[in-house]
Amino acid sequence: MKRSTTTIPKALPGSIATLCQLLLFCGLVATGITRAESLPGTDRDTLIRVAIYDHSDGSANGPKNLKRILVRDAGFDAVRVTPEEIQKGILEKFDVLIMPGGSGSKQAEKLGEEGREVVKSFVRSGGGYVGICAGSYLASSQYDWSLGIVNARVWDRSHWARGTGTVSLGLTPSGRKVLKSKASELDVYYGQGPLLVPHDNPELPGYEVLATYVTEVAKKGAPEGAMVGTHAIVRTKFHDGRVLCYSPHPESSGGPNSIMVEGIRWAGSKPQN
Repeated sequence: MKRSTTTIPKALPGSIATLCQLLLFCGLVATGITRAESLPGTDRDTLIRVAIYDHSDGSANGPKNLKRILVRDAGFDAVRVTPEEIQKGILEKFDVLIMPGGSGSKQAEKLGEEGREVVKSFVRSGGGYVGICAGSYLASSQYDWSLGIVNARVWDRSHWARGTGTVSLGLTPSGRKVLKSKASELDVYYGQGPLLVPHDNPELPGYEVLATYVTEVAKKGAPEGAMVGTHAIVRTKFHDGRVLCYSPHPESSGGPNSIMVEGIRWAGSKPQN
């Protein structure tokens, strides 16, 4: 895996900008993802078993959109799981966990300390983790309730509720390869996801940037220029597991669904010879 050439947000102070360059992760090693037992009716040799977190009554749009695109014909067996099921160990049956949009702090609250430790153990031992918007806040290493599996923090944290809308992503060469995108720039729905920049946790590796924000949403008092250049899609390793974080929502209806599908495939796939 090659280091990506990344544009650091113009708003970042010089010392932080230097830190960003130093922390960009290179040399990620392909990791095998194998879990204990197969779900009923699942061909474990061909399908990636996906757990989609959902603490709603099943009405949340995120899990619905994910179920729509993660079909068997595409190589997935996607199942909705609750925080209570995660606490009881259901992740042993899966290859990858998706934490979708919503509220990162609410997800953390519903999982509880016990559930968060289960998720970390799952990834640590080789499971995949895909965070989308709220799930990326949860994966970060900034909050006292976050999982701390990505060496990332939130830029312009005080304006996290900066509004929603369509923005443009600039994919890095590595991002185009991993996400199998022919286009270097894509439009995507943004729903107040985290503006990711490297953190300084010495116990975590740096991450690799797959996409940055080319345009922005700057409403509700958010300063213009703060979002452009921040990291929109990143990947890393957490011990033996693969972690991929999306700040925006490629899974949305009408969005660039393929870069979500390929990212989940990377996070939950077995090694390639």
